Amino acid sequence: MVEFEKFTPPEDGVRIVVKRTGLDIPDNPVIPFIEGDGIGPDIMRAARRVLDAAVEKTFGGARRLCWYEIFAGEKAQKKFGEWIPKDTFEAIRYFSVALKGPLTTPVGGGFRSLNVTLRQVLDLYACVRPVRYFEGVPAPVKEPQKMDMVIFRENTEDVYAGIEWAMDSEGARKVIGFLNTELGCSISADSGIGIKPMSETGSKRLIRKAIRYAITRNRKSVTMVHKGNIMKYTEGAFRDWGYEVAAQEFRKQAITEKDLHGGELPPGRILINDRIADAMFQQILTRTDEYSVLATPNLNGDYLSDACAAQVGGLGLAPGANFGDTMAVFEATHGTAPKYAGQDKVNPGSLILSGVMMLEHLGWDEAGEMIVSAMEETIRRKKVTYDLERLMEGATRLSTSQFADAVIANMKPL
Repeated sequence: MVEFEKFTPPEDGVRIVVKRTGLDIPDNPVIPFIEGDGIGPDIMRAARRVLDAAVEKTFGGARRLCWYEIFAGEKAQKKFGEWIPKDTFEAIRYFSVALKGPLTTPVGGGFRSLNVTLRQVLDLYACVRPVRYFEGVPAPVKEPQKMDMVIFRENTEDVYAGIEWAMDSEGARKVIGFLNTELGCSISADSGIGIKPMSETGSKRLIRKAIRYAITRNRKSVTMVHKGNIMKYTEGAFRDWGYEVAAQEFRKQAITEKDLHGGELPPGRILINDRIADAMFQQILTRTDEYSVLATPNLNGDYLSDACAAQVGGLGLAPGANFGDTMAVFEATHGTAPKYAGQDKVNPGSLILSGVMMLEHLGWDEAGEMIVSAMEETIRRKKVTYDLERLMEGATRLSTSQFADAVIANMKPL
């Protein structure tokens, strides 16, 4: 058992063990959870109830989730005087899987972002965002049902590495002086400076994970989205390194667009291609169903995942997860919405569906499928929270907890 400095170890459950062959999942795994700030407590309560009900209904009591609260954000600051205690990192490392609500970004010094800090400290290098349509959800496009993409966004590099210096700071002056004097650049002295690192290691491991996912989940393609026509040695290199991974490690499963010569995709193969980032924004609107898995640098993935979610009704039903090689943190993709805190009002769909991703990660796909089917039925009956009710004619407005009740009531064996 892990030794904590400030936390009390869980009294129930068995840890998930990472082995070379994969995860060793007990029937009663310990699942650390971070409640989250703002609306976090409301949606976490709802999500846990839905997940527990699905596991119970699917496995008849033979399996269960053993929840263990850990702390980050405002609750951690009040309880321990720290925004992210060391024990939080240790708990996620030890138990391998966690579910997280939205966290606020502290005002002032210290952490630039609690979410980014968790990802970087734990090396959760792949942000994975599935985006699909639920029938009946109001959407701004004519054919939202064509959207079924999974975005693999690199999580630790690019501009999110946070390497920058303010205008007229000592660091900015030194960097500008070096670039202008030693490398022949012409950077204005009144510039702020940022550095955008993108490594071969970081890029390849992200693209490798995206290709493996596509193979495992029978997805038809992996598209690398980049701005390599302008940033040739960062984003262009991301694309080149991706093709190297496909050629060297997935020769039997993958085929590139160039090698396909415009023909049909051979059975049992996945297509590896690439698109320029700005063109991809158009493609997700005009040729939506031609894309399946996207692999992107950090910033491109940030834009694209939100843009894809907007096409199917917004972030309220957009799940997400952050994966490393041995750990995974599943999280709501939206913010803390503090003005609605404690009102039992907001849509818990994002966190519930992130929990579905967690169940899939555990290999408990049947429970996850039951939740998705029940959510589809609940939305089809127009029993929704305020964000969707105000856009749906004849809908019934439910609170956060009532929506969870409705989803549970609609759970049926598949």
